[in-house]
Amino acid sequence: MSKNELTLKEKYDYYESSVQNPKQELKTLLKMHKYLSQVTPRVLREDFCGTGYLACEWVKLSTENVAYGVDLDLEPINIGKERHFSRLNQNQKSRMEYIQADVTKSMKKNADIIVAFNFSYFIFKTRSQLLKYFKSVRKGLTKEGVFYIDLFGGPDSYKVLEEMRELDGYNYYWDCQNFDALTNNCLFAIHFKPNGRKKFRNVFTYDWRMWGIAELKDILTDAGFKTVQSFWEGEDGKGEGNGIFKPTETADQCEAWVTYLAAKR
Repeated sequence: MSKNELTLKEKYDYYESSVQNPKQELKTLLKMHKYLSQVTPRVLREDFCGTGYLACEWVKLSTENVAYGVDLDLEPINIGKERHFSRLNQNQKSRMEYIQADVTKSMKKNADIIVAFNFSYFIFKTRSQLLKYFKSVRKGLTKEGVFYIDLFGGPDSYKVLEEMRELDGYNYYWDCQNFDALTNNCLFAIHFKPNGRKKFRNVFTYDWRMWGIAELKDILTDAGFKTVQSFWEGEDGKGEGNGIFKPTETADQCEAWVTYLAAKR
């Protein structure tokens, strides 16, 4: 493989190390869940799971935990089986299943928790499409189940610009390539530049609609969820997030933010 080409291994190495932190995500998820429910969750479904990194980490937390990773794209599923599933012990493997499927379709297995993270549901650009998905999610939850999504926003999120972070052995770029103020349709891309090599552009691309908190709450309510709770990140005293998300119904505007919504069945 030429140094002018990015291998599949590198592609997912760079993505997971720059974008994902499943151990921290699960820690945050369980704190939010403790606030919302007295029932200990055991079955997790990760929609748009990609490599299923989060789902595989879930089964490591307890011998009672079961996880399903759902995605339509076979490439990341196969990569996930190599990268994460293969490293599980036999007992953990028996409690983790990849499902290649459309997340808007009904699933036979109900979950205590369903997550759609990394803004994956932004792929649905119309209210009717998103409502259909949310209704399907609700049907897939147990009686006391909760659906969690993350989202981002703020004035900086709508600007056409490229941001760069220096990471171990490579630079990561988050690039807003287009934003339509009339439709909220947008194009984002991730680029990587390994040290000593060229910049690999558009390694991951996203053709999305940016959804707002208030409209998402309305759609989740219309889908039949009983309550929808927002969790907002606190500040570290230097104008940055502190990684601690607390329930609230009001928040100050920030130039850029990432937050969570939790919808109880």
